[in-house]
Amino acid sequence: MRQIVTILFCALTVLSFGQKNENKEPNFDIADFSEKYKVAVWLFNYDRVAWITTDSVKIQDKKELERLGDEWFCYKDQGNTWHAVYGKYVNRAYDLIFHFTADENFKVKRINDAVDTLILNSYSRALITANKQISAIKAKVKIGFNQYIKQNEDKTFSVWIFPGLQSNGVAVYGGEFIYTIDQSGNTILKDDSYFQGSFRGFNVDNTKDIRLSYPEIDKPTLGAVFFVWYYFQYFKSIYIDCSKSNSTLTKDIDNKFHWIHTVKEPEKEEKD
Repeated sequence: MRQIVTILFCALTVLSFGQKNENKEPNFDIADFSEKYKVAVWLFNYDRVAWITTDSVKIQDKKELERLGDEWFCYKDQGNTWHAVYGKYVNRAYDLIFHFTADENFKVKRINDAVDTLILNSYSRALITANKQISAIKAKVKIGFNQYIKQNEDKTFSVWIFPGLQSNGVAVYGGEFIYTIDQSGNTILKDDSYFQGSFRGFNVDNTKDIRLSYPEIDKPTLGAVFFVWYYFQYFKSIYIDCSKSNSTLTKDIDNKFHWIHTVKEPEKEEKD
């Protein structure tokens, strides 16, 4: 099988391209991948805020902790500051218990500032609506999930629910649940989820090469791109193996990241 190599040089905020294509246009959707990579980086930063504020939550008063529900989330304000709120949506209202901010260096501070009730209620309803879609799956599998939410420019919400790093050190992939929800937080407008009925995983090991197998699809999924970005330091290398391409992430001596895409050419049918 002949292969065409496409190299996408990436930093957190800058993208540039280089290609080796043997005078042929590589059959790889760079625009689609770049958009997914951009979202994956945003999700990674969201996850970082969630982790560091969760550490702060754990040391709070036990009586306050007992009031918490599952409707916690992070968001960015107009000044580009991350906020993390923890509480519970009950009786059609959000009971705010903890409010943290994280600056550009991810330094966390607990504050007592009020949060707009529209933000609290609509965000939490959107999370509840999304999680209801996979309640049956959660009931069948003993897997921990992470949830992410963002309000879009048109006031709708995007909600992502991915398997997290499990307590036993297993990095799980194979199911990613992605929803667009109306601005009230009550109605699913679009479902971009990917799930083939089973989850797969690897014990984290930075001496191991691993391959995420997606033989039934042409392009890397958002969840796959996020997996590679999130677990880059947990494995020696990670490959996304789709029906028409392989993708992997490397880092050079200058700490710059490089996505390398190997495009598969279809094998020629043998003549009788």
